[in-house]
Amino acid sequence: MSKPRKLRSRKAGLPPGSLVHIGEVKVSAPSYSIIDYDEYGLSEEKFADANSFGLLPRKFATRWANVYGAKSPADLAAVGTTFSLHPLVQEDILNNAQRQKIDAYDDYLYLVLHRYELTPGPLELSQDQISLVIGRNYVLSFQERQSKTFEPVRQRLRAEHASLRKGGVDTLAYSLIDSVVDSYFGVIEQLNEYAEELETDILGKPTPVTLERIHQFKRCVSQLRRNLHPLREVLGSLHRDAGDFFRPDIQIYLRDVYDHTVHILESLEDLRDQATGLLDVYLSTISHRVNLEVRTLTVVATIFMPATLIAGIFGMNFHEMPWLGLANGFNYALSLMGLIGVIMLILFWRRRFV
Repeated sequence: MSKPRKLRSRKAGLPPGSLVHIGEVKVSAPSYSIIDYDEYGLSEEKFADANSFGLLPRKFATRWANVYGAKSPADLAAVGTTFSLHPLVQEDILNNAQRQKIDAYDDYLYLVLHRYELTPGPLELSQDQISLVIGRNYVLSFQERQSKTFEPVRQRLRAEHASLRKGGVDTLAYSLIDSVVDSYFGVIEQLNEYAEELETDILGKPTPVTLERIHQFKRCVSQLRRNLHPLREVLGSLHRDAGDFFRPDIQIYLRDVYDHTVHILESLEDLRDQATGLLDVYLSTISHRVNLEVRTLTVVATIFMPATLIAGIFGMNFHEMPWLGLANGFNYALSLMGLIGVIMLILFWRRRFV
């Protein structure tokens, strides 16, 4: 499927709150789902259009509404009307180039998170934006495309007598945030494995392809570190200033997610240093190989220098020279060249030059 891309310049001159989709189109058509639940039961529905999505009556106390591939301003406006979303929130949801952030409104919190994947083949970092609207009795999530990031949360909700059903909106919101942050550990593990493969290649026989892979690895680590750096501030603010939406016992879990984020950022710092170290090792290995080749060529050239000298001497146009009148003079000269070469080769070998 083609992925047309709309840039920020499309919004130049438009008033704030104008609904224009910015970013890649990653699904052919949007899809909608609603899970209503409490400790007594659960109801799950799926929809193909935004209007039906907004008209479903609530069956249980807590509602989790999810939207995949929101790209149509009209559809998002319908969802925004149903959940009374501010025009600026709707604008940010359609803009898939948002940095991770949190905005507080009177009746809800708007949270922007990112999901990352490492693509096979040439190492590249794929990024999806996840928007969460945390209300008093609902959570509204927007994802660019379907993924398994929130699937563990769905499975926990579907299980009978699940503790997650008893927690309410704040427990659900924490679980979604925790699922996103935990997905980063998988990316970190993949980068660590990639770094080990690079180290093996470098210590073996590195090629120009290895250098290209090092630059790809370094670029992905830098991009991930740069994009995740604001997340620490976001989760810190969520832990400190969102007491109206999260109970004290849930704020303790938010602090744990914050600690995970700090650990992830520290791991990325280590990976960045490792990328720099791999590049240094690669350059040192290539330089060492060049030195070995130059040394071998130097030894060969040095061994043949006396033979060249002797051949040059006997090639001079003098009438009287030693061995010129002898029948075996030519053989004597070749034997002398060979003897000198063998002696020099033995000396080089004893000095471990060869």
